Formats: sequence, C-alpha cells, structure tokens
Amino acid sequence: MDMKLELVPIPVSDVDRAKAFYFEKLGFSVDVDVQPAEGVRVVQLTPPGSGCSIGFGIGLSAYEGAPGSIRALHLVVGDIESSRTELLGRGVEVGEISDVGGGVRYAGFTDPDGNGWTLQEMAWRTGGNF
Repeated sequence: MDMKLELVPIPVSDVDRAKAFYFEKLGFSVDVDVQPAEGVRVVQLTPPGSGCSIGFGIGLSAYEGAPGSIRALHLVVGDIESSRTELLGRGVEVGEISDVGGGVRYAGFTDPDGNGWTLQEMAWRTGGNF
C-alpha cells in the first residue's frame, strides 16, 4: 500500500500575514486561495521541489489549532549554508547551523505565529538522492 503525505495544516492567527511570509519570505508557491463559502477561506502553499504542501485558513476545523503550536517541521535542503543565507537575505531570522554528526546539520526558524521549522541537510541526500 502506497501513502503520500500531501497536506499539513498549520494554525495561524492572520491568514494574509502567513500567506505573505510563506510566499514572499520562503518562496513557497501559492496553489490555492479560495473562499468556497461565507466565513471559509482555504490557502495552500508548496515549498519549492516538495510533494507536500501546507494549508491554513479560517472556518474549517482543520485550522482550529493554536497558532504557533507546530514544532520542528523539516525542510530538507541540499546545501544548508546557501539556503540559510538566502532566507536571511529575505528577512527570515534563521538560527545558527548545528552539526549533530553523521552528516546531518540543522538550522531553525519560526513563522510570524511561532510555528517551528527546521532546515535539514543530510550529506548523503544530494544529487539524484535528494
């Protein structure tokens, strides 16, 4: 049986502010921004190169979590140093790179609500293995 994770709901307090952060600061693609019914808004964005998207909005139970309650969502990158530098240049406050051994390095940041993200580089996941 195959299963593909395609959407992770992210609780946010301000949909427009979150959309701007993920699109303008992180470079995610805006896939969906619709208001299918009164009081309902669905926004879905996808990181470059990813098969999984994030979603947030209003009016649906999927978005009722406490803003800032998500921790350690991983964005796997091929070169953590250049990825961190690019995000810093876009105004994202990315922490220092931590080498945890075994060819794995991390650097963390948060969205405007405090939801936690981690850039992760794994030395063996480059080229065709990335």
